[in-house]
Amino acid sequence: MSPLRMLLERRGSVVIMGVLNRTPDSFSDGGRFFADEGTALAQIDAMLSEGADMIDIGAESTRPGAQPVADDEQIARIGGSVRDAVRRGAVVSVDTTSPVVAARALDDGAAVVNTISLDSAAELGALCARRGASLVLMHSRGPMSAMAGFSAYPDDAYGDVVADVAREWSRAAERALEAGLPKGELVLDPGLGFAKNARQSLELCARLDELCALGFPVLVGPSRKSFLARAAAAEASARGDRAGAALAPPPERLGGTVAAALACAARGAAAVRVHDVGPVRQALDVMRAIERAGPGDSRGAGAPLAQGARGDG
Repeated sequence: MSPLRMLLERRGSVVIMGVLNRTPDSFSDGGRFFADEGTALAQIDAMLSEGADMIDIGAESTRPGAQPVADDEQIARIGGSVRDAVRRGAVVSVDTTSPVVAARALDDGAAVVNTISLDSAAELGALCARRGASLVLMHSRGPMSAMAGFSAYPDDAYGDVVADVAREWSRAAERALEAGLPKGELVLDPGLGFAKNARQSLELCARLDELCALGFPVLVGPSRKSFLARAAAAEASARGDRAGAALAPPPERLGGTVAAALACAARGAAAVRVHDVGPVRQALDVMRAIERAGPGDSRGAGAPLAQGARGDG
């Protein structure tokens, strides 16, 4: 059984995948962890200390309009990050569409390949099957270089976004399974923000239970994405809040990230991919504590709550 499958089966809560971008042009962090190995290692340590169950390492930007990055360049950018994370006991995934890059990361100890392209399902499925690794297969349409912009996609491009995503993803999943990948090692990612506008991404979150019903673990990646800012701005505008109607930049989307993570967890998500591990971990833990405090649950089944005077914070 692969490390990811073991992690998913023994989890007491939603698995948190922390993001490490080894790119110079990430929309979320502007290349903070690109050039310096020490800075990247410090971020790995920080995410693990905050409760990350996995570390997802990528070296090719997935922002709209991003151009492909050669295999050798991706490998050079990743450097020793996979090995460093594995040495610290992390389950590591590599975020790439390239079988060459994926194979190198697996050599370095990665246990999961996380791809944003359905086109590579068969080749990466075969690679993961040979190496005993898991595959996270994300729904998208076309390369990043062809994406028009953040949350920019025709409203009529899907008849029913959930049904269409399920059908297109399932076709690619079949190719991975036919290539030898065990069903238990395949994870579904609906691709929030990828070839979807804000309304379509929100609907995928709202109806995530329908995707979970396909029988695969579902991973969602809402972190800092533009659909969160657009949703918040639309709600603020509707209530007449002009200041709130401005689109928040990526570093100011933590509240939206947490809200989306909780909503997806409540609808059956097995894992969330986020940049801000600590706040999301805390939010998920509190959600679980609230659920366990409800009718029919026993507080004694979990860790005891700290006793203190009222107002002790």
